[in-house]
Amino acid sequence: MVENVSIIHELAYNLRIKEIIKKEVIAVKPNNSIGDLRNILREKRISGAPVVDEGKLLGIISIEDVINCLASGEITVSVSEKMTKDVEVLYDDDSLVHAIEKFDMSNYGRFPVVSRQDGRLVGIITKGDIVHGLLERLESEYHTEEIKQFRASHIFDDIVANKIDIVLHYYVVGNNFKQAGEASSGLKKTLTRLGIHPSIVRRIVVASYEAEMNMVIFADKGQFVANIQPHQIRINAIDCGPGIPDIKQAMEIGFSTAPEWVREMGFGAGLGLNNIQKCADTLEINSRVGKGPRVKMVFNM
Repeated sequence: MVENVSIIHELAYNLRIKEIIKKEVIAVKPNNSIGDLRNILREKRISGAPVVDEGKLLGIISIEDVINCLASGEITVSVSEKMTKDVEVLYDDDSLVHAIEKFDMSNYGRFPVVSRQDGRLVGIITKGDIVHGLLERLESEYHTEEIKQFRASHIFDDIVANKIDIVLHYYVVGNNFKQAGEASSGLKKTLTRLGIHPSIVRRIVVASYEAEMNMVIFADKGQFVANIQPHQIRINAIDCGPGIPDIKQAMEIGFSTAPEWVREMGFGAGLGLNNIQKCADTLEINSRVGKGPRVKMVFNM
């Protein structure tokens, strides 16, 4: 059964974390004392801070660490001795949906955001930032897209032909997380300009993004071929990956063969194919070990 995709859901896939993060970060240095940290937290009215040296994130220190040090009389020790060094981070070029998933899987109230290129701290993201960023973009989207009364047949009303079939090709590079999402974003822009109804575009964006991320994670390269016709849009996602040994198992929520380093980046949570199935009117997956999967999605208009 096709699941309705809200504009908020679509925005979460399209927005990048760097578009909504707080870039003014209150940080401390590793050689600051716990006493210094206590004064900073009190003055700035915050409950924790990243530990940074020359722009590089070294760790995180919290008010709980300060309380423990006060109780044990360690007020003069350095922050570097008490900070948490194994820090979970988000990357500034990640899709916002990965930040939401990471918050859902943890009890953290905020995450440091770093540059994928050099590991430098570029900001902090909180749940409140996500809500504010989505509402801000929602207002913009309302005035630029949803206020218009699109009809799915809009572009085709101006075309006279016995058969109409617009074909679009998008290429995806494997293991390139910096460009991940660009193909589905390009497809969204094109469909919107063609006058396809926003509710259909939203479903296609979510499904194509999930398929694109599977290519980035598992394949050397891949491509989308979108066939746009007056009454339906067909998308074939083809990649050069290792193939899927058990498609039924791969469709199970939470099942993932993504390597650990990919999971640590917030990808490969085992929801991709299931999300595609929820969005497409029909879904067909053909694959075997040694041959990359061919995912066929149909969206009726």
